[in-house]
Amino acid sequence: MLIVWITANLVGAIRGWDPYPFILLNLALSFQAAYAAPVIMMSQNRQQDIGRKAAEKDYRINVKAELEIELLHEKIDQLREREVLKLTEAVRVLTELQQQAASHARESNSEGGRPS
Repeated sequence: MLIVWITANLVGAIRGWDPYPFILLNLALSFQAAYAAPVIMMSQNRQQDIGRKAAEKDYRINVKAELEIELLHEKIDQLREREVLKLTEAVRVLTELQQQAASHARESNSEGGRPS
């Protein structure tokens, strides 16, 4: 549109209507900028609000995920404690059984070594 306007005024289609400094064209462009700037600013503000809400939502989700991970860590720690207790008890029982077996073996060796 700008090229058509300038060409029409320079070549002569509407000669003399808006001569070389193109004051009327400048006025039209200034008017367009004047009404476009607030629309652009409002659009940017809306986009900023949308971005802020998305960031808040992401933050809430991250906090919730962090709490869930902490709960999972606590559950895993509890399971480990239970397993350690079970393993400790199993080692104690096996140690007692081994000691009993060793004492029975000594008794049978001492009885078997005597002449009857």
